[in-house]
Formats: sequence, structure tokens, C-alpha cells
Amino acid sequence: MRFITRASSRALITLATTGAALSIGLIFGAAPAWAHVEVHADDAVRGSTSVLTFNVPNESDTGALTTQISVALPNVTSASTELMPGWTAKLDRDTKQGTVRSVTWTAAPTVGIAPDQFALFRVDVTLPTTDTVTFPATQTYSDGTVVHWDQPPLPGGGEPEHPAPELTLSAGQPGTEDHHDAPAPSPAPAAPAPTTSDNTARWLAGGALVVAALGVALTALARRRS
Repeated sequence: MRFITRASSRALITLATTGAALSIGLIFGAAPAWAHVEVHADDAVRGSTSVLTFNVPNESDTGALTTQISVALPNVTSASTELMPGWTAKLDRDTKQGTVRSVTWTAAPTVGIAPDQFALFRVDVTLPTTDTVTFPATQTYSDGTVVHWDQPPLPGGGEPEHPAPELTLSAGQPGTEDHHDAPAPSPAPAAPAPTTSDNTARWLAGGALVVAALGVALTALARRRS
């Protein structure tokens, strides 16, 4: 009985110690990283026109909706937004400079991005000619919370709490602007068709051969009969 009691006590102590360790780990362990506002684009070539897609998650811990997202554009020369049901888009244009400074999407009443959800916002722009381009964003919630996604990378390459969406641009295919297709080789000249005079000469020569053969045959037959 003493052995069973001691074994049971050890088991209870082990379970209690494990549970305490798990609790401490949940309390003081590293919390899962939140998603960030990000930008993506297909064929992001310097100076080209491309559709930018901004992935906007809801990070509210109070259950508030994301009701507005504003993105600063690097003074692009042209921009147009995609129709998005439940949201209105407004471009901030600089008419004197002929550029677009920002785009803002605003949700209609009772519409927004709920917690544990995300939305995609697209805008077609002319990209700059730099190696990289950043798009600082401002996210507004229904409870009045405003989050600025505008922080640069930390020294040493670390990620800040609210990094600015960044896009790396490519140089495109080398020599595509000055590329010209080589001229197709000229087809070999066709052989000239035989003329009418050549055909006539051939018929006459063939007829003469036939006549000569008949003459030889008739001569040999006459000799046999004589």
C-alpha cells in the first residue's frame, strides 16, 4: 500500500509540474505573429503598368470592423481602382503634377472586415523605375482605432511591429525595348516552267524516234521474207 501511495504521489507531482510548465509557456511564451498589410503584384517591372493587390487582415482584439484602408502611392502617373461591392474608392490626384498621391477605400455602413477575416484591394498603377517601392498604409477600425503601416525594416533586417508594404521591382527582360525580329530568309527561286517551244521540241524528238524504230522493224521484216 505504501508503494502504491508513493507511486500515486509521484504521478500527481509529475502531472502538476507538467501542467504548470505548460501554463507558464502559454503565458510567457512567444505569441503568434499577427498578419500584416501586404502588397503583391504579377510582372512588377520598373516603369510598367501593373495591378497591385493589397492584402488587409483584421487585427482587432475588441471585435471592431476594419472600415477604411488608405494607401500612399509614390506619385504614380496613372491609377485606376477595381470595383469592390460594399466599398467606395477615392483617388487623391495632384492635377498640377499629373500624378496620383494615394487611394482610399471606405466601407459602406454595416460593412467592413470582421475579425479573423481579410480582404483584397486592387489598384492598377504605373510603377516607378526604382528597385523597390513602399506603400505606407493607414487602417481604420469601427471603434476609432487607427493603425499606421509605415515602419521601415529594423537594422539588421528585422521586421518592425507595423512594417510598410514593400514591393521589389524587376528590370524585365534585357534588351526587350531594342529587340527586333530578324527578317525571314527569302525563299529559294523556283525553277522556271518549261516553255511551249521546249515542249514542242520534245514531242517532235519523241515522234522521230518512234518513226525510226518503225523503219528499222519494217526493214528487218522485209529481209526475212526475201
